[in-house]
Amino acid sequence: MIVRLPNTFVFAQLSSVRLLSAFSRSVCYFHPVPTAVHLQSGRSFITTTSRNKAVRINSSKPATTAMSLPTIDRDTLDGVLKRRFFFAPGFDIYGGVSGLYDYGPPGCALQANIVDVWRKHFVLEEDMLEVDCTMLTPYEVLKTSGHVDKFADWMCRDPATGEIFRVDHLVEEVLESRLKGDKEARGETAEPSAGAEEKKRKKKVKEIKAVKLDDAVVTEYEEVLAKIDGYSGPELGELMKKYIIVNPATGGPLSEPLEFNLMFETAIGPSGQLKGYLRPETAQGQFLNFNKLLESNNTKMPFASASIGKSFRNEISPRSGLLRVREFLMAEIEHFVDPLDKSHPRFSEVADTKLRLLSKDTQQDGRTEVEETTIGEAVKAGLVDNETLGYFLARIYKFLIKIGVDHNRLRFRQHMRNEMAHYAADCWDAELHTSYGWVECVGCADRSAYDLTVHSNRTNEKLVVRQTLAEPLTVEAFEVELDKKKFGPKFKKDGKKIEQFLTSRTQCELEDLAKELSEKLKISVDVEGVEDAVEIEKDIISIEKKTRLEHIREYTPNVIEPSFGIGRILYSLIEHNFWIRPESDQRAVLSFPAVIAPTKVLLVPLSNNEVFDPLINELSRLLRRGGIPAKIDDSSATIGRRYARNDELGTPFGVTVDFQSVQDRTVTLRERDSTKQVRGTVEEIIAAVQAMVGQDAVSWEEGTKGLASFDAGSE
Repeated sequence: MIVRLPNTFVFAQLSSVRLLSAFSRSVCYFHPVPTAVHLQSGRSFITTTSRNKAVRINSSKPATTAMSLPTIDRDTLDGVLKRRFFFAPGFDIYGGVSGLYDYGPPGCALQANIVDVWRKHFVLEEDMLEVDCTMLTPYEVLKTSGHVDKFADWMCRDPATGEIFRVDHLVEEVLESRLKGDKEARGETAEPSAGAEEKKRKKKVKEIKAVKLDDAVVTEYEEVLAKIDGYSGPELGELMKKYIIVNPATGGPLSEPLEFNLMFETAIGPSGQLKGYLRPETAQGQFLNFNKLLESNNTKMPFASASIGKSFRNEISPRSGLLRVREFLMAEIEHFVDPLDKSHPRFSEVADTKLRLLSKDTQQDGRTEVEETTIGEAVKAGLVDNETLGYFLARIYKFLIKIGVDHNRLRFRQHMRNEMAHYAADCWDAELHTSYGWVECVGCADRSAYDLTVHSNRTNEKLVVRQTLAEPLTVEAFEVELDKKKFGPKFKKDGKKIEQFLTSRTQCELEDLAKELSEKLKISVDVEGVEDAVEIEKDIISIEKKTRLEHIREYTPNVIEPSFGIGRILYSLIEHNFWIRPESDQRAVLSFPAVIAPTKVLLVPLSNNEVFDPLINELSRLLRRGGIPAKIDDSSATIGRRYARNDELGTPFGVTVDFQSVQDRTVTLRERDSTKQVRGTVEEIIAAVQAMVGQDAVSWEEGTKGLASFDAGSE
């Protein structure tokens, strides 16, 4: 048996003789072992034949490169997450409901810390206006925004079994399984298992058959997978027919793709007459409160609002843990900007930030190679539409890196033309690589003026900015004039709806109506709430271009919208920071940056001897006073075991109190990843911890500069 203690040495065992040093806390066994150098996941460690000799090991977090992304043993990771209760299926003892999860203590703390960094990085740094809007949304709001008609995924059904599939996922999984079968048939190395959930999901695709495909077919499959996010429902249906995609489990035929609206419907009030939904995003509340927000900002432009809260989507087939759920936490920003000036005053601060970009043109060619370039060059070349959008892409990158995302497992993917909303000028997703593949975690879109325009048109409430011009501006614009004496009697109760419809048309629409009126001497329009088409003769209406002098410019702002899925970011972070110590496959580590770690410090008395209690309690009090979360572990387990348990929780630092501490108030401070230790007075150690856990945390080397290195035996 090897007992591991908090330092960077390995001791071997000779017999069951136990040696205890009250001052060094070393608990060791000795045993002769052969010299060997072992390599695992990019790390090395050494054992030795020298009897009773300690040899230093290198046991730090493995590095990654853009060319080599690590694989995760998801069974081991899931075991850690379940055992430490980061999160678990909701209503578990009742059998659970797919897509619903409960967060345990470390998961809650991790999520809260991520949100805290997000709020400081964006809301405080950018001087944003934070709002908290209701999650219940009336039907009319989401009908106007387009969610009722368009917020849908494509599904298909097996008529024989009733089983339902999300079409894009089904096509993706079937083609991926065929490509894996082709690799096996060619004698190429199969990819390692990704975990129990993946195995369960892949059963739907039956066993992967080792069937060699033509090179042209392989290329075609790879191109389809590269463009899978851009296909419409009918196009996915054509792919199912072309590649003969059926129910993978039964071989039975599937129905044509059908749209399924993802919103949870509800009734507001006891009568049930006011139809509503649980909001699918937090953005609409910010748009509806635009005038109040503009007033809060002293009518100055540009400005940004922010909102953090729960959203709900009735996913067709929830899967992949926190990556596809039905209830989730979102953090969204709406940056309102002048459509004639999308520059950003702080763009120069981020212009040299290098990002890994996957452009729409590259995807359209069926390729997935990224281009690493500065955001300044990307905006200059027109790859990213404007400075403000580019500024937020860089700020998103800096936020993700700050909380522990691996640079080599982060890319920005541009939406393809057929994937992007018709009103959007440009849209990029920050995608993180996980054992499930590339996962969209942040969306950043230039939504143009769509949202404010449609809500303004629907409510007849102006959602605009009024800017006093230094010089009067001559403007030519189409204007509608009605002969009220004839208009009112003819249309009666429908008159108000028709007038509102006409006065809310865009200049392009008014130009078309003016042409129609000139040619046909009447216009015909469809007005919501009026049964039949409305015909208006030329003697009642005039639509003409007129010139006027304006001293006030009135415009509808454009919106740049970064939207963050906190749960997806949280899970991806866990994978990016998970590794196993090479000297023991039982020692898992979560290398969270200290700023987001659920607990910052583990306080460890050498034993449960009462002599340690006063100093442990003092340390706990001092850390709490400094706002640093700390836990005391005074269990009977060995110190090495206590440290190992908290390495799984991502606790970055450990403070050990021993008999020497009682004499001179010196304690040891351990760093999680390297297991290095230093020793200093209580005050020195507290100061070092404070320097290493904040928003502007310094490195271990910097934080412990001037403290004595300490070696106490092997963990």
